[in-house]
Amino acid sequence: MRFYKYCDLVNANTKYANRMKMLSNRIFGEVVRPTNEKSKRVVEMFSEEPLYKKQNIINYYPRHIETGLLMKKLREYGLFRDEHQDFIDEMKRLRALRGKVFVKGEKKRKAKSIL
Repeated sequence: MRFYKYCDLVNANTKYANRMKMLSNRIFGEVVRPTNEKSKRVVEMFSEEPLYKKQNIINYYPRHIETGLLMKKLREYGLFRDEHQDFIDEMKRLRALRGKVFVKGEKKRKAKSIL
């Protein structure tokens, strides 16, 4: 019986009832004051879960970094052929055979040793 009186009180158009309704809306995350449809749409947009937390957005693209690291490890074990990386390694090997290996900071060391 008491609950029905509360419902009647909230639906009444008194100052107290309006303040209780606003407080109730604020607690439960609803629009506090009556607004138009355009404002309600904005409130709904901000009440949604952010894009960076939505699973369908997060898992849209494959995991490129993890896949690349996996392929690199498989290449080390000899289970995967990466022709581009094989070509780069071969060019480095041939360059080393010709004596053209670049060592970082080598020019600075030579300049210091001459002086």
